[in-house]
Amino acid sequence: MLGGQALVNKEPPNFKAVKTVGLISDTHVPKRARTIPKRVFEIFENVDYIIHAGDLVELAVLDELEQIAPVLAVHGNMDGLEVAGALPRLNSLKVFDWKIIVTHDQNILYGSNKMQEIDGQNDFDVFVYGHTHTANIRWAGKVLYINPGSPTDPPSVMIKPSVGLLKITRETITPQIIEL
Repeated sequence: MLGGQALVNKEPPNFKAVKTVGLISDTHVPKRARTIPKRVFEIFENVDYIIHAGDLVELAVLDELEQIAPVLAVHGNMDGLEVAGALPRLNSLKVFDWKIIVTHDQNILYGSNKMQEIDGQNDFDVFVYGHTHTANIRWAGKVLYINPGSPTDPPSVMIKPSVGLLKITRETITPQIIEL
């Protein structure tokens, strides 16, 4: 208080609710890597959800990630019967009014020529996929296509291991690729 009067901000506070989604794919634990790198857990430390876009190889990967946040996952082409039996090929998550769908390999599931048709049928805002082990962010109109790459098995020495983040508010989605 100054001079017996309280300082009051007459403007309403500008609180923007933000949800953060961690994106990971192609971990291949324990076949191509012994464990998920510790750096992934640091990056995902404060996320609200995690999406795994397949090729985890063992379900124990999900148990580890679920220590951080709830996990939505799909199976990939390198996942065995146990993983494929436990996880769907296509899954979705809604954050605020944004619909996020995830599959492992967009081309295997749909064929690249059918993507426009799929957009219209599923009415989604974000399409998360893996398989290539190469991070990629692409906007097609208002739809975001994002591949977080692989934190354990990049396809060449020229490509760094990576994961992704989505910062989501009611109004916007901001994608980010983080190299490890």
